Amino acid sequence: MIGDEQRRQDLADFLRTRRMRLSPEQVGLIRGGRRRTPGLRREEVAQLANVGVSWYTLLEQGRDIHPSSEVLHSIADALQLTPAERQHLFLLAGQQHPVDTHASHEQVSPALRHVLDALNPTPAFVVGRRWNFLAWNTTAEHVFLLSRSVPPYEYNAVWRIFADPMSLHIYNPKWEQVAQKVLAEFRADSVYYADEEWFKRLIADLQRVSPEFRAWWPRHDVRGRADARKGIEHPLVGRLMFEHTTLQVPTTPELKIMIYTPLPETDTLAKLQQLMDMKVAENVMY
Repeated sequence: MIGDEQRRQDLADFLRTRRMRLSPEQVGLIRGGRRRTPGLRREEVAQLANVGVSWYTLLEQGRDIHPSSEVLHSIADALQLTPAERQHLFLLAGQQHPVDTHASHEQVSPALRHVLDALNPTPAFVVGRRWNFLAWNTTAEHVFLLSRSVPPYEYNAVWRIFADPMSLHIYNPKWEQVAQKVLAEFRADSVYYADEEWFKRLIADLQRVSPEFRAWWPRHDVRGRADARKGIEHPLVGRLMFEHTTLQVPTTPELKIMIYTPLPETDTLAKLQQLMDMKVAENVMY
């Protein structure tokens, strides 16, 4: 693990190199006279970030000072940092980079959709930061019926668990165990968006329609995502057993890939193939 002194020096070097790559014209300043070194001067960065010159100089010298999140954002804006550079700045400063909870929409890239398709006949789907299903492969559709709308939160995973009667059948006989785990993971994520109106509406509606949610939500149980075995009761092919794994998309960390790998000691893979064949036959008939 990197030591504090080394981290402060790395922060100083990072700020200096980011500063030196920018010209006054790039940030809307007048160049004014000859410059001995390329890039912006420290006082110019301080001016753009609305911080004191002496304070910023100490920061670039690797001194033991602790900038706030707001100041780090101002410095990042002044240095025109990319999202990856901004996150790196926060980590070097010993802070957790806050998640952007006001993204207008989430997109699943064509490359990620190709990954989902390549995983067939293993069910896989993508869940966004609001726990909405955003994309899925053919097997996941046949197993979980993800394209089936469940109003008013049509594709929300938490809403389906507690408000859709089909989930009781799918996760029978362990629906309660699955629902409590989902709720605890959702509660852990909620720290990032608890003040948003969509979240408040969702919680209110879940409390209205689900006695279990109403009883469990006040407990404040939280848990991280972990690999686990999950059983699914499918109406056409019966019991399916999976190893459930969650992967994060590095370029879009709010997106999670949920993969249900058939357990090798079961007949789940054969049943999935049977299910796929049945659906193909149905399409041929119609």
